[in-house]
Amino acid sequence: MKRLLLLGGGHAHVLVLRALADFVSKNLDVKLVTPGPLHTYSGMVPGVVAGHYAVPEAQIDLARLAGQAGVELISNSVLSFDPAEKVVSLENGDQIPYDLLSLNLGSLPNYFAVPGAMAHAIAAKPFEQFLGHWNTLLKESKAPRIAIAGAGAGGVELAMAMKHRLREAEVVLFSGRNSLSPDVAGRVSRSLERLSVDFRPDTPVTAVESGPIVVSRSGREPFDALFWAAGAAPPPLLRQSGLDCDAHGYIRVDETLRSVSHSTVFAAGDAASFEGADLPKSGVYAVRQGAVLADNLKQALLGKELRRYVPQKEALSLISCGGKYAIASRGRWSAEGSWVWWWKDWLDRRWVARFS
Repeated sequence: MKRLLLLGGGHAHVLVLRALADFVSKNLDVKLVTPGPLHTYSGMVPGVVAGHYAVPEAQIDLARLAGQAGVELISNSVLSFDPAEKVVSLENGDQIPYDLLSLNLGSLPNYFAVPGAMAHAIAAKPFEQFLGHWNTLLKESKAPRIAIAGAGAGGVELAMAMKHRLREAEVVLFSGRNSLSPDVAGRVSRSLERLSVDFRPDTPVTAVESGPIVVSRSGREPFDALFWAAGAAPPPLLRQSGLDCDAHGYIRVDETLRSVSHSTVFAAGDAASFEGADLPKSGVYAVRQGAVLADNLKQALLGKELRRYVPQKEALSLISCGGKYAIASRGRWSAEGSWVWWWKDWLDRRWVARFS
């Protein structure tokens, strides 16, 4: 019997679970290790924060998907894995051997280099923990002072969603560097101004003290909560595993999404560093990779030729602006309006409904 082990319940592995429904047999044992039985779809998290969706509307039931596919779901976290010995160690002390391993572990907030950030900031990921902190803030204060570190697409969406939900709140958005195109950045800046979000460009958070107190070139400022959405970092266990990683610590994979150093390991989503292309850490790419990953895991188990993943040259970006208003962009084209929000709503609901 061959053993396929899936680590992480992200976008790519959701597609893998659906694809395995007609593939798992008595000659194949498949396990999925993930911290919880639900996957929260990142594209709908700002809508949950803004109050447009209830949390269950943005979640996919991994336990049900796994059960339908004949996959055993193990609710635990990965402590380490050894690709040479082909064994994974879990935080509960269990060890799971495998013949083929697939990684969809995502990324972590990039706050390791900022003094005090890990101790006093609330990470935007994992979403389940983030939403727990947000709900606590909603109950405790009607007009809190909220700081958000990071003005990429995720950070600006959270800032506008929080301001929309808590109109009396003071929301301050700290930005270290601009990762948006000039046209999109201009549209976002105007949306932030309309909502009275205090946007601080070229003002990264340099330290965080108990309180939390945010330290930046603006000085030392107290807040009720600091949410961290500034960049992405790889889980440390990737480099610790001995897999060949890039300079940042993400697993290097070839055009088939297989590790360049270990043929029995595949990776997709944020955890993967695709050879020949510097892809953004975005769910748009993880979704496209998921379909290829599902095919290649089957092909690898059957000993057949693998399929190539060809990343899209231009990806559609949809940024929600608090209310039912959004900004769309692809390449040099961009637009905004309530119609963009309804388009995004349709796309997001359709994605989640695929797994209902």
